Amino acid sequence: MKYLSIIGSTGSIGTQTLDVVSQHPDQFKVVALVAHHNIDLLEKQIKEYQPLIAGLVDESAFKELQGRYTGPTKLVGGKEALIAAATIQEATMVVTAIVGAAGIEPTVEAIKKRKTIGLANKETLVAGGPLITSLAKEYGVQILPIDSEHSAIFQCLEGQNRENVDSLIVTASGGPLRTWDSDKIQTATAADCLRHPTWNMGNKITIDSASLFNKGLEVIEAHWLFGFDFDHIDVVVHPQSIVHSMIRMKDGAILAQMGNPDMREPIQYALTYPKRETLHMNHLDFSKVLQLEFLPPRYDDFPALRLAYEVGRSSGFKPAVFNAANETAVYAFLDDKIAFGDIYKVVTSVLESMGHEDDFTLDNLLAIDRWAREKATSLMV
Repeated sequence: MKYLSIIGSTGSIGTQTLDVVSQHPDQFKVVALVAHHNIDLLEKQIKEYQPLIAGLVDESAFKELQGRYTGPTKLVGGKEALIAAATIQEATMVVTAIVGAAGIEPTVEAIKKRKTIGLANKETLVAGGPLITSLAKEYGVQILPIDSEHSAIFQCLEGQNRENVDSLIVTASGGPLRTWDSDKIQTATAADCLRHPTWNMGNKITIDSASLFNKGLEVIEAHWLFGFDFDHIDVVVHPQSIVHSMIRMKDGAILAQMGNPDMREPIQYALTYPKRETLHMNHLDFSKVLQLEFLPPRYDDFPALRLAYEVGRSSGFKPAVFNAANETAVYAFLDDKIAFGDIYKVVTSVLESMGHEDDFTLDNLLAIDRWAREKATSLMV
């Protein structure tokens, strides 16, 4: 029996994680659930899964939940809810399914408590790669990737002699603007960007998919997860999202992991690893017509991907600034405060404003993250 704490339980990854849990009630027990502000859904989840603790990060939502919930589950609120879920003694695995840099601190605390990490929060490794990987090594903690691309690479690398592997190939759907003319991309609306052709994700990740910022974040994450340098991590556009990622062997052979675009497959692999269990969903069917396309990225039209390689190679705090500035700009775009093309401009401006870098500690990381958000906000006033 694995005892799970799910941080971000009402989001896309969180709800699909619980769907996997429901298919295997004899293997999993949920001991903690934390969401941001979705009271109604969290309350339903509490009733169904009966965790020991549950919480809402949003203070006003937490107070409302306190006023209407009378069951046995202990309620926690604010940022403390994240840490409580990450460190609860009964949990053996913590699934970090929240979006953004908010996932860094609970992941650090979960590692210190020697919890296995089911990582669906790419920003944790993007911003805090040196810190997170060193802590995981120090405490003997395994980080199991949940993102479909990183799960695919993880699966392809299983059993391989790393000396035989030349490079990683991360696939990208290309997002909803993939076929747009160059002169129109910069004026895309939020509604345009949220029409993802293959994946059903949260708003922030979907906007990042449209700009290819998301793929840039995934490249940096792949570097920290698998230890490949950036010259050996490639990106290819694959609109059908059937091949989730690949590895290239030194003799030129390509190994790929395939499946329908459904996050429950990589989620379950992380939860049951190293075993594979039956999963009830619509699986890939080769008896039907299947056409797969592979295209090079349009770096000039989607410059965030090239920028991600640059900041990744620079290391230090630049990836954290890249992430924080983008996150701030994306939410401004969703609020109609800036244009789509301004997201990249804000991020580059914040990066250019960086001063000297301090030692890579958690406190300094959180400080540079706050600075980058404040700087980005000031540029959009």
